[in-house]
Amino acid sequence: MKKIYFIFNLVFLTSNICYSQINIDLSEYPFIDSAKNKIIIYNKPIYFNDFFNKIDTFLLEKKGKINILHIGASHVQGGYFTNSIRMNFDMLNGENVTSRGLIFPFKVANTNNPKNYLVNFTGKWTSERNVMRSYSMPLGIAGIAVATSDSNATISVYLNTDSVLRHRTFTRLILIGHNTDKQMITPIIIANQKEFFPYFFDEKTNAYTYELNEEADIFTLAFRNNDTLEHTFIVGGFIPENDMQGIVYNEIGVNGAAVYSYLNCENFESEINLIKPDLVVFGIGINDWVNKTMNEKDFINNYNRLIEQIRRISPHCAMIFITNNDSYRRVKVRQNHRTRYVYNVNTNGLRAQQAFYQLAKENNAAIWDIFSIMGGLHSMQQWELAGLAAKDKIHFSAKGYKLLGDLFFNALIEAKNN
Repeated sequence: MKKIYFIFNLVFLTSNICYSQINIDLSEYPFIDSAKNKIIIYNKPIYFNDFFNKIDTFLLEKKGKINILHIGASHVQGGYFTNSIRMNFDMLNGENVTSRGLIFPFKVANTNNPKNYLVNFTGKWTSERNVMRSYSMPLGIAGIAVATSDSNATISVYLNTDSVLRHRTFTRLILIGHNTDKQMITPIIIANQKEFFPYFFDEKTNAYTYELNEEADIFTLAFRNNDTLEHTFIVGGFIPENDMQGIVYNEIGVNGAAVYSYLNCENFESEINLIKPDLVVFGIGINDWVNKTMNEKDFINNYNRLIEQIRRISPHCAMIFITNNDSYRRVKVRQNHRTRYVYNVNTNGLRAQQAFYQLAKENNAAIWDIFSIMGGLHSMQQWELAGLAAKDKIHFSAKGYKLLGDLFFNALIEAKNN
């Protein structure tokens, strides 16, 4: 693919701003249906009017913070797709280097960590996630948690890597944490070679707030026992914040998660308060439809229950549903007294597609039909051959996720301009 250039112009049309799109060369990929790269907004667009007006206000006056929350599974946990979208929104942010958004130290849980921030840790940690049949830790918005009873344990987070174009800093840090023994452990944040103690703790959101009043881009979480006994502390995520106005792109995703996985997180709704999203991008569904017995009714009901939780916190937020991508199942076959594995297309992609359209219509929301854009049933093979998808025929390559992030951003800009 040729290099992608972004030209940003403001064209004043009445009271609205017309945004420029990213120039994407799809000549190498004739199987991609660019004509279907649209975000379709259904019924009453009042939620999207509010969202787009907030962006207009920021661009005109440099005032206002807009929070976007992208919820998914492995497509999100890997960080490639969402960071591509985040970097595109940074073009709108201009010189305003906004907050990084919600992060989780996946490396501590012995699973893949996004490459756009680094994590190191010491000591003994255990982890639980919402895809497990049962778990004892209270899970919340991140859908995953890590815990330690080792008073010498630490977690260090580096917000900037060599591959990140923007140098992000924070002046305030929110730790989502659970002190299992009535505050017998004090969580301490070390930044700029100084120790910071919690400025405030909110029991409703399980949030410890640290005010640094100075910029930092690296922090370490450490602990101080308030007695000689052993206690457990549970970490549910971090939100590094600064006071810069603009668009903040938050992401949450757990490998293997389905819609009902987030419904099982007891603190999901209360912790949504920490973000109060203006736009929610729903990318959960690929794992719901792996099972052949999945039905549309259960899928839609589960999603509606999740939407109800979010609407109770952010009643006016806009919502975009991303359909499942085309995918394949790896199945075992017996042939000539030998066992081998083959890939069969997952025809549930068609059923899931229709369920997403129904969800968008019923919830005055929008839909981005990635299934149709990529070419429909069997198209994942073409994406793999073009180097845009992984061999498992479910996930995409880094190059593929970058392209999807650009396509999604262009579709959202077109929806706004129209």
